[in-house]
Amino acid sequence: MRLRVVLVKSNYGAREAHVHHSGLLQYEDWAGGWINPMGFRTRTTGKMVAIVVSLASTLIAVTSPSYSSSFLTKLRTSPSLRLSLAVTPLCSRRGKLMAHTLARATLGLTFPSGLDAPKISFAAKDIDVTEWKGDLLAVGVTEKDLAKDENSKFQNSILKNLDSRLGGLLAEASSEEDFTGKSGQSTVVRLPGLGSKRIGLFGLGQSASSTAAFRGLGEAAATAAKATQASDLAIVLASSEGLSAKSNTASAIASGTVLGIYEDSRYKSESKKSALKSVDILGLGTGPEVEKKLKYAEDVTSGIIFGKELVNSPANVLTPGKLAEEASKIASTYSDVLSAKILNEEQCKDLKMGSYLAVAAASANPPHFIHLIYKPPGGPAKVKLGLVGKGLTFDSGGYNIKTGPGCSIELMKFDMGGSAAVLGAAKAIGQIKPPGVEVHFIVAACENMISGTGVRPGDIVTASNGKTIEVNNTDAEGRLTLADALVYACNQGVEKIVDLATLTGACVVALGPSIAGVFTPSDDLAKEVFAASELSGEKFWRLPLEESYWESMKSGIADMVNTGGRPGGSISAALFLKQFVDEKVEWMHIDMAGPVWSDKKRTATGFGVSTLVEWVLKNSA
Repeated sequence: MRLRVVLVKSNYGAREAHVHHSGLLQYEDWAGGWINPMGFRTRTTGKMVAIVVSLASTLIAVTSPSYSSSFLTKLRTSPSLRLSLAVTPLCSRRGKLMAHTLARATLGLTFPSGLDAPKISFAAKDIDVTEWKGDLLAVGVTEKDLAKDENSKFQNSILKNLDSRLGGLLAEASSEEDFTGKSGQSTVVRLPGLGSKRIGLFGLGQSASSTAAFRGLGEAAATAAKATQASDLAIVLASSEGLSAKSNTASAIASGTVLGIYEDSRYKSESKKSALKSVDILGLGTGPEVEKKLKYAEDVTSGIIFGKELVNSPANVLTPGKLAEEASKIASTYSDVLSAKILNEEQCKDLKMGSYLAVAAASANPPHFIHLIYKPPGGPAKVKLGLVGKGLTFDSGGYNIKTGPGCSIELMKFDMGGSAAVLGAAKAIGQIKPPGVEVHFIVAACENMISGTGVRPGDIVTASNGKTIEVNNTDAEGRLTLADALVYACNQGVEKIVDLATLTGACVVALGPSIAGVFTPSDDLAKEVFAASELSGEKFWRLPLEESYWESMKSGIADMVNTGGRPGGSISAALFLKQFVDEKVEWMHIDMAGPVWSDKKRTATGFGVSTLVEWVLKNSA
């Protein structure tokens, strides 16, 4: 066995030491990145020899990740050496894997604490709101609901009944707090006279009919419940007449409540648990249909929370391997309908995924190609769908490194937001188990880093469909990974594909932080997904696939380059992806670079999960 140890010491320059199991030490100088042609030397200071031999002996003894951690602690405290160090046995694949383990096990020593999703009992009830007993009664009101008569009394029947029981104090309090029912407004007061300890008014704007509005009501009510340490919460609309599907409204409110009460505290040394245990939704019907919708809300929000946790996790914790592990856990949890296939680097080489592997080449953390398959219970599928998510667990930009104000390199853990949406949807689908549809969840997971093994600007890579790509910008890496993922998806025999990616800053410039850009040549597929988004409450906007822009993507020496000019950058990126989709397959690209993250809340949003689930259900029998 022979080990290679790269050492940096200010008064010696860079060294490469080869240490054999016998303890013999040889090293060579590096000059300007090239190995000195003089070859091996055996003269060095005795102190350095002792240090390197000692370290080498320790390395040879390493047999487990836990030992690796203590070894590197010892290594870093050496007074004579400053390390920029990777340790690998020469000509040994096993040693290369050991280096990967060392890198992962010691970086920051951060391990997320276990965190359970909120356990809340939901019930739909049809009772007089003045008779409800609990900690907090939340009333969703529009601006019209707050209209008063000449005696300053509410005209809305529910508000009128509540105010009557409170001796006019509710109307008085709303006036004193200048509460007008505008969207986002709220006021919570503690007044005697009701079965509830507190009553809250939550503004819905001029009118309320959208999923987003009702989900927002649930979130606002949950936030108030958390602030008042309420264990029992009831939510009611002041006006529910005219709602076309009250069960969907109840589902949206329930979903918002869970998301509002949830806080990702896995990486905090201290966290507070919510006291909320039960939520009653009043006046929106009762019975099996509503109960089914409330269960559906629970399943979907579990997928959204899972997606949020993936995006929130830092890159030193969520490596490509860890992402693959989390995907495999989903498949094992719902093994009656889901199966997992994880391809390693060699298997990806066999499939000729040169575009994807080029991006992964610079990282010490190896790539993992994730493929989950959902097959419906109780019969064959009538349609096969593909969901493809960009899975860059960290994006440095590569040699075109992200620099300067606004580059957001510190947030590039969220460059796997597309994969989080896909895997979150997989978790929800595994619970819902829709009939008649087969779904393939595909993620080409890797990191875009910088090293001597990485792809360089000007390199030409070959995708698995044989097309060649001149890499004129290593920071346009997501589309390179998606190219091979899309080819793979088409080879699974799917009829429709939706891919999601935090692909371009240009889309954020065009649509802002809340709206995802949609690109598809299929009007039918666009109608399906936009109908799903109406139910999910997520915002999308269709942008053109302007074919004339492809001129900017042509290369003089390869089939294409991976970036065009700055104008229309999101469009040229979508046109690039189109080159890797079979013409017989209906395909949509969703650029979610804006809505993946909330700058205001400084956390992931879970964007995309609920729309994907709704789309799958629309294709279900």
